Amino acid sequence: MKRFFALSRTSHGILDLAVPAFCALLWLGNFPQLPVILLSLFTAFAGYTAVYALNDLVGVKVDKEKFAGSGINPGYSVETSEQRYPLAQNLISFKGGLFWMGTWFILALAGSYLLNPVIVFILLAAAVLEIIYCLLLKVTYLRTLVSGVVKTSGPIAAVFVVDPNPSPYFLLLLFIWLFLWEIGGQNIPADWNDTVEDKRVNAKTIPISFGVEKAGLIVITAMALTVIASGFLPLISPANLGLPYILVSLIIGYVFLIQPGFQLYKYKEGRQAANLFDKASYYPVAQLVLITIFLIASKFIG
Repeated sequence: MKRFFALSRTSHGILDLAVPAFCALLWLGNFPQLPVILLSLFTAFAGYTAVYALNDLVGVKVDKEKFAGSGINPGYSVETSEQRYPLAQNLISFKGGLFWMGTWFILALAGSYLLNPVIVFILLAAAVLEIIYCLLLKVTYLRTLVSGVVKTSGPIAAVFVVDPNPSPYFLLLLFIWLFLWEIGGQNIPADWNDTVEDKRVNAKTIPISFGVEKAGLIVITAMALTVIASGFLPLISPANLGLPYILVSLIIGYVFLIQPGFQLYKYKEGRQAANLFDKASYYPVAQLVLITIFLIASKFIG
C-alpha cells in the first residue's frame, strides 16, 4: 500500500486537509456537527488522494523523461520517500494507479454529493483543471495560475459544506488568500526544486522562463500579499476573533511564509525552495490550530 500512498503523496495530502478544515471553521465561526466533520474529512481525504494520483497518471511519461538521467530527486521533507513517483519508477502499473485513483475519486464524488451536490461540480472542475495543468508543462509557465485555482477548490468546497449560499465577496477574499499561498509557497518552490529535471524535458516553468531573480521576487511578493490578505480573513467569520487573533496570524505568516520566502529570494538555492515548500505546507496547519484555540476559548469566555 505504501507505493499507492506515495502515488497520492499522502503525507502531503494529510497536511492539505488542514486548509479546508480551517476555511470551514473560519466561515462558520463554530464547529460543525460531528457527522458532518467525519464525512467532510473522509471526502476531503478521498478528493486529495484522487487528484494527487491523477497528477502522476497524466504526467507519467514526462516524469520518466525527467528522472531518466539522475533518478528521483529527494523532494521535500513533507513528501520524502524512496517510492516517490512510483509510476515513473515502475513500482506500480498504470492500470493499478488508475484503479486506485478512480476508486478514491468515486468515493470523493459520493461524499461530495451527500455534503452538498454543488461540491460535485467543484471536484469535477478541479480534476479537469489538474489534467490541463499537467498537459501545459511544456507549453506555458501560465500553468502556474491553473495550479492556484486547483488548490483553492478544496477549501472553497468546504465553505459550501457549512454554508449553501456563501457571500461571493468573502469567497473572493478566501480565493485570493489561497491562490497567493499556492503560487508563492507551493507551486513555484516545487518547480524551483525540479529545475534540473524540468530543463531536461524543456518544461515551461516560472524559474526557467524568468530566471531565479524574477522568480524569487514573485515568490516573496506572493508571500507578503498572502500574509496581508490573512489579516482580513476575520471579516469572513461570525466569530469574534479580534486583534489578538490577527496579530498571531500575522506572526504565523512571517514564520512560515515571509522568512523562508526571503531566504529563497536572497540565496536563490534549491534547498531554500524546498525549505519554503515545507514550511508553507505547515502554514494552514498552524492557522487551523490557531482558530481552533480561539473558538474553544470563546466558548469558555462566552
